[in-house]
Amino acid sequence: MTDGRRPRLADAFPVLADEIAELLRAEGDPLADAVADLPCHGRCACTAACTCLLTAPPGSACPFVVLLERDGIGVFLLSLDPSRTTITGIEVLDGRDPG
Repeated sequence: MTDGRRPRLADAFPVLADEIAELLRAEGDPLADAVADLPCHGRCACTAACTCLLTAPPGSACPFVVLLERDGIGVFLLSLDPSRTTITGIEVLDGRDPG
């Protein structure tokens, strides 16, 4: 648990968290070390078909994005906070159900 109320992303979605960390490490991105401990705020509720997982409270600022690719195909789109040091959301782009 991250703060006693929210599960960690790595506990709620271990395969997804591992894959994101692996892709970030391959790019040398220091955000990789923080992925496992991100809080999981659940799925985005904007639409029933939304494939985003929130790692910050709904409505958190996320003005920057990072596209993670595997073999040239977009797999995840990470939303970042204004300081570009915290992942606030994860959009799953490859068609799988995020959970």
